Amino acid sequence: MTRRSWAAAGGLVLVAAACGVVALAGADHPAAAAGAPAAGTEKVRNGALSALVSGAGTLTYRARSDGSPYVAINQAGGVYTQLPDAGDKVGCGGVLYRVDDRPVVLLCGAIPAFRALHVGARGPDVRQLNRNLHRLGYDAGAHASIDPTDNAFTSRTERALRVLQRRKGVGVTGALATDDTVFLPEAVRIAKVSGQVGAPARPGAAVLSATSDKLHVRVDLDASQQGEVSKGDRAQITLPGNTPVTGRVERFGRVAQAPVEQGSAPADATIPTFIRLDDPAKAAGLDQAPVDVDITTKGVDDALSVPVTALVGKSGGGFAVEVVRGGGRRELVAVRLGLFDTGGGRVQVEGDLREGDAVVVPSI
Repeated sequence: MTRRSWAAAGGLVLVAAACGVVALAGADHPAAAAGAPAAGTEKVRNGALSALVSGAGTLTYRARSDGSPYVAINQAGGVYTQLPDAGDKVGCGGVLYRVDDRPVVLLCGAIPAFRALHVGARGPDVRQLNRNLHRLGYDAGAHASIDPTDNAFTSRTERALRVLQRRKGVGVTGALATDDTVFLPEAVRIAKVSGQVGAPARPGAAVLSATSDKLHVRVDLDASQQGEVSKGDRAQITLPGNTPVTGRVERFGRVAQAPVEQGSAPADATIPTFIRLDDPAKAAGLDQAPVDVDITTKGVDDALSVPVTALVGKSGGGFAVEVVRGGGRRELVAVRLGLFDTGGGRVQVEGDLREGDAVVVPSI
């Protein structure tokens, strides 16, 4: 049984425990439970409760929202003279590869290089260039720094670009040709190289695919669970070797994915859910590693709770618990149910109860 199906089964057990016990109390009196299994007692507790959604996930490197990698399209003509290896990391402003020994620089942004940029050009692609030059510090020696929100190619842009070109070994022109750079959304980790050193570099051809250089966890939630999980929910991830790390839900895939197994139903569709690690360094060296994920979807800090198995169904509807009072006297106390703590097997209750009261639970 997979971890996700285990979590779903756990939820069914809670429901069954809360509903199936109706048969134990056909009337609102402890005697109605005659013939039931031998029972023990548990204490009413006061404290924090949380609801969990659990599943099996994969620790991997982040990429596009659908999980596919970024693709670098080459625009330079010549011969590939240097290419990265799978697993290499290249930061914004780093040399991604070389054609005719001329570096092609990685800059970060969502808009691909589709035209030459020079003084006087305007547009979102220019703003993207200005943002890179400013963040990389190439405008540090100018009389005034570049405004990273400016969509105009000014003399400040030209001066900063000349600094970048000089430091990277690109022809110092103060203008940006389409074959000078590749724009990808962020710093990358090389996933696969499709070009070959010594082979022709053809403009318009894919040269490599890459992911983010940051690890995250992907877990495919049942589509029915998506409403329970929200962006920002806390997550506990168990890495190989039983090492725990923490994170938060960062985003969801936009399209539900149907399983490929023959005979699967639409109800089996899952939603890709991505979890950002609080400290990715704790998972360094792992990729495509199976992990267990517990997402905390709801919580209360201060609540009375009893074991789910202590619930007794009332003949007129609703629930009660059997409380052992002084002298061994037993009393059914009506309760209103709140949050089910799916990890701890307890449920929040409100009624004539106090912390420390002993409630009857069946012995297993």
